[in-house]
Amino acid sequence: MSDTPRRVTRALLSVSDKTGLIEFAKALAGHGIELVSTGGTAKAIAAAGLKVSDVSDLTGFPEMMDGRVKTLHPKVHGGLLAIRANAEHAKAMKDHGIAPIDLLVVNLYPFEATVDKGAAYDDCIENIDIGGPAMIRAAAKNHDDVAVVVEAQDYQAVLDELAANKGATTLALRKRLAAKAYARTAAYDAAISNWFALQLKTDAPDYRAFGGRLVQSLRYGENPHQHAAFYRTPDQRFGVATARQVQGKELSYNNINDTDAAYECVAEFDAKRTAAVAIIKHANPCGVAEGSDLVSAYRKALTCDSTSAFGGIVALNRTLDADAARAITEIFTEVIIAPDATDETIAIVAAKKNLRLLLAGGLPDPRALGLTAKTVAGGLLVQSRDNAVVDDMTLKVVTKRAPSEAELRDLRFAFRVAKHVKSNTIIYAKDLATVGIGAGQMSRVDSARIAARKAEDAARELKPAVPMTKGSVVASDAFFPFADGMLACIEAGATAVIQPGGSVRDDEVIKAADEHGIAMVLTGTRHFRH
Repeated sequence: MSDTPRRVTRALLSVSDKTGLIEFAKALAGHGIELVSTGGTAKAIAAAGLKVSDVSDLTGFPEMMDGRVKTLHPKVHGGLLAIRANAEHAKAMKDHGIAPIDLLVVNLYPFEATVDKGAAYDDCIENIDIGGPAMIRAAAKNHDDVAVVVEAQDYQAVLDELAANKGATTLALRKRLAAKAYARTAAYDAAISNWFALQLKTDAPDYRAFGGRLVQSLRYGENPHQHAAFYRTPDQRFGVATARQVQGKELSYNNINDTDAAYECVAEFDAKRTAAVAIIKHANPCGVAEGSDLVSAYRKALTCDSTSAFGGIVALNRTLDADAARAITEIFTEVIIAPDATDETIAIVAAKKNLRLLLAGGLPDPRALGLTAKTVAGGLLVQSRDNAVVDDMTLKVVTKRAPSEAELRDLRFAFRVAKHVKSNTIIYAKDLATVGIGAGQMSRVDSARIAARKAEDAARELKPAVPMTKGSVVASDAFFPFADGMLACIEAGATAVIQPGGSVRDDEVIKAADEHGIAMVLTGTRHFRH
């Protein structure tokens, strides 16, 4: 490959997104570059008063089959793929009347957007681009001679090079554009293949690919020696990826991870039914509560573990109001995320200039289908999102005593939270608020004891008469393998238990509950989170 800049004599433009197209085309024409185009792109360029040739004039064939066939022709792909310094290629171009194409500008049919708006199957199929990816890959392969542009944000970089190099592009730019082109077609094909798998209800297709668009390069990953970046996938789920950052420092890798955990947790609470707040630290809730309004929910959540809440993430399920904003900003908080915020609220938060305020535009649906993925050495683990919701579960009373209405209300609340806490999980709850959280322990007994101890710490700090676990209910994300874990919860003061069940020792656990007068319900659904 040569570092000598390549003169651009002919450009082929075919774009579905016409943002900045006319300005770009005018600038190309100003460098004496011949413009060739297709369909609506050609019409738009011509309407701007620019000279443009239709691709059908280049190929000698009209567009046909509703535009499915227009660029799949040797005079297009030969112009893109021919190695200019190769004598045989040059001879073939001359013999067959193939003119070089030195710049390709293509953005693909909007397949992802079509799927996202819930279009019918046939409409989605029609928005699968064929000629576009074929041209992009051809131009990218021959980047020694050809520059390829796949989105409008790169127009200026091309124009800057043309201006600096008398109508030519450098190899460095062409390499960068080629790499981006392949990444774009890969992400596009990933979206199509995942959509097909969903249509066919194929849980484990032979190949699985994921693609995303860069949102931002991050300062570092979980630790300063790790590189990191944040990408948006085609999955349009309200959260960090859809959020508008109103103010505050740039988000870090850990901020994004924790904020996602917080928002997914608080979304379990229907905003039409109740106000809810989740406070997260290191991807685990340290306080969650419902309330008549956001400020009361926040204060209840904070009471659970005010020490851990310092420097945490606060997620709300309703529009952030002034009272809640004033309360939240009383202590150091890293991020606030909510569906929206009032102008007054934004002004209040602005007093804390480093505090990040994110407005997500809505709440994610906890019942929605979706995929999650994590890497392992040499592979990917892919699973469907945990979209089980306690409101949809049939709760089976298995003890002699059934829970009271107040206990049942708190049991549902606690199990809703347990879904979003790292396993092994024990949640103590009372009056629709967490009062003790045990997370991520190797033993369920340890989780029960840690949660109780943290409740005791909170009692010493707030000086109530007894820890709030007294008279609470308890949720376990998975079954109790032995009675000891549940007995630890009873010792802490729990009066009712919700758990999935399914242990070979369920009878022993139930017997122990009956011996202590404890009510127990089984969900039949486990919420492991690793």
